[in-house]
Amino acid sequence: MTCWNTIGDYAFRSLGYGERLLPRTDFTICQQFTLIGSGMIWNIYFGVLALATGFFLANALAMARAARSPVLRKPADWFIFVFRGSPLFIQFFLAYETLVMLPRAGIDVLGITVETAWLTKAWAGALIVLFLNTAAYSAEIFHGALMAIPKGDLEAADAYGFSGWKKFRRIQWPTMLRLAWPAYTNEAIFLFHATTLVFFSGFPAFQQRGDALYYAKYFADKTFNPFVPYPIVAFYFICLTLLVIWLFGLMNRRLNRHLPANVRPRIRVRPQLIR
Repeated sequence: MTCWNTIGDYAFRSLGYGERLLPRTDFTICQQFTLIGSGMIWNIYFGVLALATGFFLANALAMARAARSPVLRKPADWFIFVFRGSPLFIQFFLAYETLVMLPRAGIDVLGITVETAWLTKAWAGALIVLFLNTAAYSAEIFHGALMAIPKGDLEAADAYGFSGWKKFRRIQWPTMLRLAWPAYTNEAIFLFHATTLVFFSGFPAFQQRGDALYYAKYFADKTFNPFVPYPIVAFYFICLTLLVIWLFGLMNRRLNRHLPANVRPRIRVRPQLIR
């Protein structure tokens, strides 16, 4: 079997297309690259959806934290504190143990049965945890940027007659994003790396078709050599990190397009060793 045949058979196996049986003997580098790359589709799925949805919740939480009313501020404070103060792996574990307690037949709401079984699957339950976790961390980043907006910008907005929603939409929100974007880029990178924890959580893989670590562990167990599949996983994540940096760099240049080129902030990757 050539490498092209292997790619054709296993490139989309994690989605249910191609060969159902995994190779048993005579493992090749092409097989390992292809199957681990196939599993990366799920890691990208978790990261992209959690980041896209968490961005909006993070903005809402940042604004709630900056609100004067304790009715808005306190729930946002506690939400951020809980999800930033507890390990992500524990959040996965507690979420799964909570979701499996829901009735398998569903919950009756006003005569309509709402299915709950899908919440215990990795594609949904693990995504919810990642969404809430990244929203909490991103909200803290956005809140810090919101508080760091220069007073001169706000005074200029008042002088031009901007107030309320128009002031926030035209002045505060764009400035907040511009100040927060480099730190938010690091949060996005960490989120994609954190998707590897889904494999170790209690959430089962979709029809036993797992993520990149699922296939890496399979090859490591079969060959008794972890020094090939796991570096392949690292290689894929390094490529994914470079892609994230490039895409967020484009957005960073867009946010700072009004500034002279010599004073535009550049995105610098600062790995979070402890979180």
